[in-house]
This record gives sequence, structure tokens and C-alpha cells, in this order.
Amino acid sequence: MKTMDSKLAVKALAALAQETRLATFRLLVTAGPEGMSAGAISESLGLAAPTLSFHLKELAHSGLIEGKAHGRFVMYRAQYGHMQALIDFLMENCCAAEGLGCAAKDAVA
Repeated sequence: MKTMDSKLAVKALAALAQETRLATFRLLVTAGPEGMSAGAISESLGLAAPTLSFHLKELAHSGLIEGKAHGRFVMYRAQYGHMQALIDFLMENCCAAEGLGCAAKDAVA
């Protein structure tokens, strides 16, 4: 996984800034590395196939999920490394103004 930069972070955050995509991503995170088929995602979230397809494409384009053929199905999986890189990017300068690391800040709170 390459390191996160501002452009990649904006793309990932933009993908998550929509209710259906956020719900889809959270469902895939819950599903674990095994992932889920589009049909299972559609059923779980009550989405029509064309609607889900559009949102899956947006999430895949952002790098947050990946779809891989598995027999006659496409299994979608959360890309945990990309998600962690986004979190790390957001927390990169945590408490820098106070000269404390995040762990030190949490201990004070």
C-alpha cells in the first residue's frame, strides 16, 4: 500500500461522504477478509442491483474496496490497508501543536 496523500484522502473521504456508500463500506468491513457478493450486499442493505453497482464502483475507484471474481460471483472486500492509511493520514499530526503524541493526549484526557 502506498502512503496516503491529500488527493487520495480526499477521494476516499468523498466516497464515504454518501449514506449508501458508507453503509456498504461498513458492511464490508464487518464481513471481514472473505467479503460479500453483490447479491448479499444488495439483500443486506435493501438496494436495487443498478444502484448498488454504481456505489460499489465509486468505492472501488477510491481504493476502499476491491471486487474479485470468485466463480460466477464477484466478491467485494474492504481494503483494510487503504482504510488504515486514511486513518493514519488523518491522525498524522495528532497533538503536534502541544508537542505530545496521541497516546500522551489520551492519557491526559
